[in-house]
Amino acid sequence: MTASLAPKINSERLNQSIADLAEIGRLPNGGIRRISYSSEDLQARQRVRDWMVEAGMTVRSDAAGNMIGTYAGRQAGLGALATGSHIDTVAVGGRYDGVLGVLAGIEVIRVLQDHAIRLLHPIEVIVFTDEEYSMIGCKAMAGTAVNDPERYRHRDGTPIQTCLARLDGDWSKLATAQRDRSEIAAYVELHVEQGGLLDGAGKQIGVVEGIVGQYRYAVTLIGRPNHAGTTPMNLRKDALVAAAQVVLAVNALATQTVGEQVATVGALNVSPNAVNIVPGQVDLKIDIRALSQAHLDQLVDTLKQQLAEIATATGTEITITPILQAAPTLAEPKIQAAIVQACQQLGLTYAHLPSGAGHDAQEIGHFTDMGMIFVPSLAGISHAEDEYTSPEQCSQGASVLLQTLLLLDALY
Repeated sequence: MTASLAPKINSERLNQSIADLAEIGRLPNGGIRRISYSSEDLQARQRVRDWMVEAGMTVRSDAAGNMIGTYAGRQAGLGALATGSHIDTVAVGGRYDGVLGVLAGIEVIRVLQDHAIRLLHPIEVIVFTDEEYSMIGCKAMAGTAVNDPERYRHRDGTPIQTCLARLDGDWSKLATAQRDRSEIAAYVELHVEQGGLLDGAGKQIGVVEGIVGQYRYAVTLIGRPNHAGTTPMNLRKDALVAAAQVVLAVNALATQTVGEQVATVGALNVSPNAVNIVPGQVDLKIDIRALSQAHLDQLVDTLKQQLAEIATATGTEITITPILQAAPTLAEPKIQAAIVQACQQLGLTYAHLPSGAGHDAQEIGHFTDMGMIFVPSLAGISHAEDEYTSPEQCSQGASVLLQTLLLLDALY
């Protein structure tokens, strides 16, 4: 069977599944709250498991609690073509983030089952554990999780050992969750964009070039607290004045440097934080993202030089400490090409773009070929109750996913 003769996605069935899952953890304001390992998360997982079984998949959970549905292929010994995402949410999330990738994967299998079609490769649909907080599911599968249970302690203080046990996982056997290219030949994740590029450009599909690297730093500025009324301006060592210059420098780093990057100061604490005292200390956090590793490193070098200059000019001490370093993960060119071909076969407009947010695909791309398909988010809104991607857009994304998997079945 060729991709051009592929059966079609059942749009009504797909969108009904999205609506049904949105009832689990639904908040009065219309948002969704399904924190990882919660009763709502477990209930949603059971619903998804039931749908997987009904679609003809065998389902298992690995030591990291990842739920993996497998639709067998025709040829023995081939690695799976995998897809999926997550169904956990932030504290007040929407109904599409993560969920679309999982349910579109199940819909692909439903369509194949409806038409008694088996690909050469098995297809796996994966529900990754705790994407919104620790990403332990995809990290364990990629072999990048660290052997430190405190790193993965739940936000409410529950030990990770207890959390994983709720999902039929096992912290003591976490290493067994690791996969390799022989098991997963390629991974394609469908996701809402969570940004406004596609919506603004009027494009139907995003062909993801890669997932940006993300560096975060904690910065401490030490000045000298003193009386705000009696300390002359030229004798002050005002940590907040220095911090203000850091904020502007970070913004300029993103807006005035050639290239595509973003940089943000998103957290700031002032001490002693009193109106009549010259601020003696400021603690802030910086987030820098870019798709090129070399460019990301260059941005950090420039930032460190600017911090040193600000410290000298303001008479303060400034220290910078890394708190997160996630390398960029580029999408495999032949998967990008397959997504483009799928769009052309379906008559859908598309644009190439990077992912500015992290996804499970970022870790999976460390050990096998990875690609991502984006569909628009209305006004770029996500992680909010008014997150919206239309039923038609959800179906278009699922259709591209189906066509892409059919094309990849002949390439791998």
